[in-house]
Amino acid sequence: MGSLAFAGEDSAVKAAGLWVFFGIAISCGISIGMAALGTGLGMGNAISAALQGTARNPEAGGKIMTTMIIGLALIESLCIYALVICFILVFKIPDLGGMHELIVKSLGG
Repeated sequence: MGSLAFAGEDSAVKAAGLWVFFGIAISCGISIGMAALGTGLGMGNAISAALQGTARNPEAGGKIMTTMIIGLALIESLCIYALVICFILVFKIPDLGGMHELIVKSLGG
């Protein structure tokens, strides 16, 4: 039913929908990239600090390792949340077939 309602809209609304489609696609790509960059830097700093702590006090290596793994899991969850939000946004895009037709028409094909 969504495709029937979408087909009946005028060209201005279709063009606005095309810009929404492009905005969602680009913002999802940028947000995943930024989340991966941030979590990568955070994980690198956490691992570096854990290795320095283990090098200074080898007896505490087990406790440091456990704490580091828990911290890494929490850091990685931020990137997973960004991925889930992007999946939600991408799959809420209405009628991908209609968007494909609009893209082809806008490119002159």
